[in-house]
Amino acid sequence: MSAPAVDEPTPEPVRELSLLEEAFPSAPVSPVDAPIAEPARAELPEAQPDDTVTVVGLGKIGLPLAVQFATAGFRVIGADINPDVVDQVNNALEPFPGEADLARRLGEVVADRRLTATTDTAAAVARSSTVVIVVPLVVDAEARPDFSIVDAATADVARSLQPGTLVSYETTLPVGTTRTRLAPALAKASRLRLGKDLFVVMSPERVYSGRIFADLARYPKLVGGLDDASTQRGLAFYGRALTFDDRDDLPMPNGVWEVGNSEAAELVKLAETTYRDVNIALANTFAVYADSLGIDFGLIADAANSQPFSQLHRPGVHVGGHCIPVYPRLYLAGDPGARLVSVAREVNEEMPGHVVGLLAGRLAELGVRLDGARVVVLGAAYRGGVKEIFHSGVFPLVRRLGELGAIPLVHDPLYSDSELRALGFEPYHYGDPCEAAIVQADHEEYADLRAAQLPGVRAIVDGRGVTHAIDWQDVDHTVLGRPSGAAAQRGGTES
Repeated sequence: MSAPAVDEPTPEPVRELSLLEEAFPSAPVSPVDAPIAEPARAELPEAQPDDTVTVVGLGKIGLPLAVQFATAGFRVIGADINPDVVDQVNNALEPFPGEADLARRLGEVVADRRLTATTDTAAAVARSSTVVIVVPLVVDAEARPDFSIVDAATADVARSLQPGTLVSYETTLPVGTTRTRLAPALAKASRLRLGKDLFVVMSPERVYSGRIFADLARYPKLVGGLDDASTQRGLAFYGRALTFDDRDDLPMPNGVWEVGNSEAAELVKLAETTYRDVNIALANTFAVYADSLGIDFGLIADAANSQPFSQLHRPGVHVGGHCIPVYPRLYLAGDPGARLVSVAREVNEEMPGHVVGLLAGRLAELGVRLDGARVVVLGAAYRGGVKEIFHSGVFPLVRRLGELGAIPLVHDPLYSDSELRALGFEPYHYGDPCEAAIVQADHEEYADLRAAQLPGVRAIVDGRGVTHAIDWQDVDHTVLGRPSGAAAQRGGTES
C-alpha cells in the first residue's frame, strides 16, 4: 500500500485501548453503562469442599491461572462477563493468541471437564471453596486508581459466598486496599466473619504475558492474609495449586512464601514493578546525557554492571504494558509524597518526545524537514513478540509526529492492516517509500531489517537497540544512547 499523499484526508484520531480492553479483553469498557447479557451457562460442577475453585476474570492472566489450577487437580469454574470468551473457553479455544502452551493445556483440562466457564459468577462462587479474583484495576485520566471494576467483581462474589470460603486477590492493588476496602465489602454483603468463616488473602500475580506458565514455576508465590487463619488457608491452597523450579539463587527454597500480611503482599508487587520504572528512568537520563557527550551508554552500562552493586537497565523509547507504567501510580496513591517515583514516571513519559526531537534533528542535518515527511513507526505492540498495545509507545510517537506535521505510518508484523486502521493508524508495508523511521518495538524481525526495505529512508532512530549499523550504511543511523559514531563502531546491538 502506498503512503498517503499530504493532501489526503487525515486518518481518524488514534484511539489508545485502555488496560481493560487490551490486557483483559473480556472485561467491560464501562461496568456501569455496559449492557447486562444473559448468563452463558455451562454445566457447573456440584459443590465439592476444598476441591472447586472459581477464577473471576478470564483475561490474559486469569485464564492461564484457571488452567494451571485445573492441571493441579482442582475443579475450576472460570467466571467472566463476556459470553464470547465463555463460549470460547468451553470449546477449548484461546480467546487471545500468543500465550505459550495455553492452547494445549486448555484443550486438556476442558476435555477432562476440569475447567468450565460461565457468566454467572454468583452461581460459580456458591459451588466453590476458593475464589481467585484477577480483574483489572485501572487508573483514570488524572492517574488515580479507578476501583469500579474490582468493586463490581467483589460485589458479585460476595452475593453467594459460603462459610469457610477463601478469597484471594491477585489484582495489583494500592497498599491497604484489601484490608480497608475489599474485605469489608465481602464481609458486609455476605454476612460472614473475617478470619472466622471468611478468609481473605492478597497474592499478587507476578507473571509476564507470553510465558505465564513458566513464570508461575520460576517465581515464588507471595501470600499475605488479613489474619493468620487467612494466611494459612492461602499458603495451603497455593501450595497445592502450583509447582516450582529449583533455584539456588534465592534466600529460601522456591515455593509459596508468607510475606506477613495483605499490606506487605501489596507493597512487594508495587515495589518490584516501581523499581523497574525508576531504574529505566535513570538509564534514560544517563543515555540522553551520554548522547550529548558523544559517549556510548551501552558501554557505560556494561562497565558499571560488571560490579554487583550496579544493575543499570537499558534505555528505551517508552515504557509500555499494563504493569510498569501503571503500578507506580498505584504506589503513589498510597504514598503521594514519593518524589522519586513521580519524577521517574515523568522522565519515561517524556522519552517519545525526545526520540521524535532526535529524529527531527538528524533529518535537519540532512536538509530534510520533518514537516511533510513520511515517518514509519516500527512496532505497534508495546514490546516485541507480544500482541498487546496498552501504553505502547506507538501512541505518543504517532501523536507527536502528527503535531509536528509529519505523516506517521505504522508497521507491525503481529497486526493486520485492518487492526492497525481500527487503532487509527495508517499501515506501512515494506517497499513503500518513506523518509524516516523509528524503531518502537523490539520485534525479532527488526534485527534483520535492511535499508532497502524502506525505500528513500534518510534517517532511522532505533529506540530499542535492535538494528545493526552495518545494514544502514547509507542512512543516518542512530541508536538511543549510542551516538551514530559509537553505534557504527559496535555494528549495532541487541537489547
